[in-house]
Amino acid sequence: MALDGIFLHHIKNEIKNEALHARVSQIYQPNRDELVIVLRTHDGSKKLLLSSRANSPRVNFCVKTPENPAQPPMFCMLLRKRIGGGKLIDVRQAECDRILFLDFECINELGDTETLTIVCEIMGMYSNIIVINRETEIIIDSLKRVDLTMSSQRIVLPNIKYELPTPQDKLNILESTPEQIVSKLRSLDSEMPLNKALLKVIQGVSPIICREIEYRVCEGATNRAEGVIADKLISELANLKTIAENCSGTPCIVYREDGRPLDNAFMLIKQYGNFAEVKTFDGFSKTLDEFYETRDSRERMRMKSQGLTKLLNNIRERTARKISKQQAELARCGEREQLRICGDLLQANLYRIERGSAFVDVENFYDEQGKTLRIKLNPAISPAANAQKYYKDYQKAKNAEIVLAKQIKKGNVEIEYIESVLDTVDRAENERELSQIREELTEQGYLKRQKGKQRQQAKLPPLEFESSDGFRIFVGRNNRQNDKLTLKTAAKNDMWLHTKDIHGSHVIIESNGREISDKAILEAAQLAAYNSKARNSDKVPVDYTLARYVSKPNGSKPGMVIYVNNKTIYVTPKQDI
Repeated sequence: MALDGIFLHHIKNEIKNEALHARVSQIYQPNRDELVIVLRTHDGSKKLLLSSRANSPRVNFCVKTPENPAQPPMFCMLLRKRIGGGKLIDVRQAECDRILFLDFECINELGDTETLTIVCEIMGMYSNIIVINRETEIIIDSLKRVDLTMSSQRIVLPNIKYELPTPQDKLNILESTPEQIVSKLRSLDSEMPLNKALLKVIQGVSPIICREIEYRVCEGATNRAEGVIADKLISELANLKTIAENCSGTPCIVYREDGRPLDNAFMLIKQYGNFAEVKTFDGFSKTLDEFYETRDSRERMRMKSQGLTKLLNNIRERTARKISKQQAELARCGEREQLRICGDLLQANLYRIERGSAFVDVENFYDEQGKTLRIKLNPAISPAANAQKYYKDYQKAKNAEIVLAKQIKKGNVEIEYIESVLDTVDRAENERELSQIREELTEQGYLKRQKGKQRQQAKLPPLEFESSDGFRIFVGRNNRQNDKLTLKTAAKNDMWLHTKDIHGSHVIIESNGREISDKAILEAAQLAAYNSKARNSDKVPVDYTLARYVSKPNGSKPGMVIYVNNKTIYVTPKQDI
């Protein structure tokens, strides 16, 4: 799934064709690994995404702008100051490597013209975005600073000279002939598969391209191909060189059988046959945008919700440990009858017990066989006081059993609530949803209310859909919204749905005076299953009943309700619902 050098070569060409001489109108930094530069062109604004995320580093035009934080990071502020209003004058690439240079003509604080370069290094976990002065090649700053404690080979810090990463011993397809590539292939291990040999020799190709060349030449071929196979290899390498030189590739995405994207490439992929679907696109940026958008949006939200998730997990684990200790103590309370028996036996045998004894053996009249029971005593107190102590311990254990049972029930309810909040955090799609979850946790006392004036964000409405036969369907985004939707917004004859014994959203079908159809119930049940913890399961049970039969117990946590007169339907959640 790597963005290779030849694909980046096509992206470079696309940026040149669509945005050369464009002005920088806005710069955003949605998270610590991404930048969005809005370029004002003659054909409108173009959003250029620069990502240094380890599992999806790339440069491409994007359609959907990632949500931005309320306070821009320092690196973003630096770029706005130095490059804001600048003009994109050139786009360069280091040979056919995965390093792209974006040159901007800018005006500095003294009013002089200077050229600043944004260097995009796309190298997996070592990816970085670096700003340098074009003339002096001095680093101004970088998205990821690298000092001696992180790397002894290459330092990336402000005010030092920028150096390219150590080059690999590979041939540039733009400067080498197919014959030169074949000659170098023959110098490798004779038993090495052709696709691995190509990956070692050619600069700027990903594993899927190497496998595709091997598939087209001869599946299973080695690097010492001879005769017809060697001729086919030279022909395929010549075709690869032509594609790279003319930027004439065909961008495509390979999809698994379940519809998830498997890989992307700059040329048509045939190696999977009927086991995968290959879809072509009319632009290289569109291809990358489509490939990474779903996965990246989830990753962005995972990063933003990391602190919240950690807090909730800590609360859940702490509560679980507390319940475990309470259950152990409750088990000990179950032995309280033995304390009462000891008290009764001592009381009945006071005349036999000598003061200062450490124990006494008495006949247990509660035992059918009348066995002797040894009772431990406190020598410092009288026999009567020992008997009273056993009675007090018995009463204490009896009271503790009642309190512990309540505390354990309360703890289990708290864990259920925390797990429901974790589910809403996991399904949150933007920062506003996370903000509302934080408000809910603040009201419940799990978060401290921040001091000072806070930036108020508009509250999000419930998700709204329409069934195939015209019924409006509403889905709650979080626990507070679930309560409002079910208990205040829904009419008595509206239909209420929720996954059975599984955390998820409340779903309401608006009846609007009509009888709700079975089709609407089925589709609403699919929505309920998809917006729940069972999103990736099959045959999910969903309960449904009229909203009039749903109520909230006094003092219960947000999102917790009870219901009666319900029926259950089993559905499989679908993403495209």
